[in-house]
Amino acid sequence: MVEFTTEPFELDGFPEHAKAARRAVDEAGLAVSVGPFGTSAEGDAEQALAAVTRLLRETLAAGASRISVQLSVLDGEPGGPEGGDTQ
Repeated sequence: MVEFTTEPFELDGFPEHAKAARRAVDEAGLAVSVGPFGTSAEGDAEQALAAVTRLLRETLAAGASRISVQLSVLDGEPGGPEGGDTQ
C-alpha cells in the first residue's frame, strides 16, 4: 500500500501536481482511495513501486514543493509478515 500527499495545498482548486499524482496511481492499476489527509493506493509490489517512481517524477515536474510517501507491506505480500521471500 502507498499513502501520499503533495504540497502546496490549494483551497480553491485541484493543483496540477495533485492531478499528476492521481494519474500515476490510476494508470498503474492501483485501487485508489482519497481521504481528507491524503490518498492511498493498493496493488502488488511491482505496481506500487512503479507508481511511486512515476508519482515522484511527475508531481515534481508539475510544481510540487513537497511530497510525502509512506509504503506499507500488507499481509500476504512477498516479503511481508505472511508473504514469501524476505530478501
